[in-house]
Amino acid sequence: MISYSMENSMKNLHTLLELADAVIITDADHRIIAVNHAYETITGHSSKSIIGKKAGILRTPYTPKETYAEMKEALSQGASWSGVFTNYKRNHELWNSSITITPFVCDNTTYYVGVFRELEQLQRGHYLDEGRVGNIQSSLLKVLAISCEIRDPGIESHLSSVQQMTEWLVVRHNQRVATDLSEEALAHIAHSSILHDIGKSGIPEGILYKPGPLASYERTIIEMHTQIGLDIVDKIFRELDDELFKKELNIAKNIILHHHEKWDGSGYPHRLQGENIPLEARIVSVVDVFDALISKRPYKEKWSIEKAIHYLVEQKSIHFDPEVVDSFVTLYEEGTLSPPES
Repeated sequence: MISYSMENSMKNLHTLLELADAVIITDADHRIIAVNHAYETITGHSSKSIIGKKAGILRTPYTPKETYAEMKEALSQGASWSGVFTNYKRNHELWNSSITITPFVCDNTTYYVGVFRELEQLQRGHYLDEGRVGNIQSSLLKVLAISCEIRDPGIESHLSSVQQMTEWLVVRHNQRVATDLSEEALAHIAHSSILHDIGKSGIPEGILYKPGPLASYERTIIEMHTQIGLDIVDKIFRELDDELFKKELNIAKNIILHHHEKWDGSGYPHRLQGENIPLEARIVSVVDVFDALISKRPYKEKWSIEKAIHYLVEQKSIHFDPEVVDSFVTLYEEGTLSPPES
């Protein structure tokens, strides 16, 4: 918090209005007492029309509530704050801006000076906050997965179930064994899990939905779905070359290619063993098998959750990473898991 004598401080505050960036000055109640020409130009609000109104007049539902909470907390302690807002212009268009708000004390009265930088005018172009990026990534990957496996009318339920349980499991496993994964990495794994069986779109239906046992050559064809899936996402994203999906793509590739590897090295396609199997693939492996067991399939009746959990525990250190299974079991013990609808 910066304090000046009344005369000098008010002079310095109004000098800030000469900045090229948009500037807004409010009183302690966050009522607008001055804005500069850049602010008027960007927002479409004239000084005459906006002075005396609350600064929240520009607020939209697209700025996360956490952003406002962080701002209020910092300002309440007399500290400056920087962040990103998505606000409305006078014509109701959206504008994204980086803002720094600094408290100034003038003769025991607090004023707040906000300096905005319009992100649309920066070289990188439009700004997307992390929440909106996450929603876009998740939605597009879900559409892609369902579109590629549309032959199966029940696939959307399975994919959504795998994605939801993966989200629960990665968070729990991260907490339980301290894997130190960031929230962003946890979200990437959950989003990408929905693509795990995308390669089955290239498997003949007669083999994919065969109600009886598979012949050895049919089993070999089924196992090709991991490499087919890898080829599909490579082709789809080769043209995209977008930072928005780069991390997601790398994780998706690991999940698609390795979610049928086994802890003891007897899985496919590369017979990886133990921690040589990417963590994201080990996590999706447990979820995928569990959901398959508790779901009705052409070749089997659905199992009870209790029976499926018992199988996962039996397969610790054989099929599955024992620590991942233990994390999954805690979800069962607290009642988080529920059977799919018939």
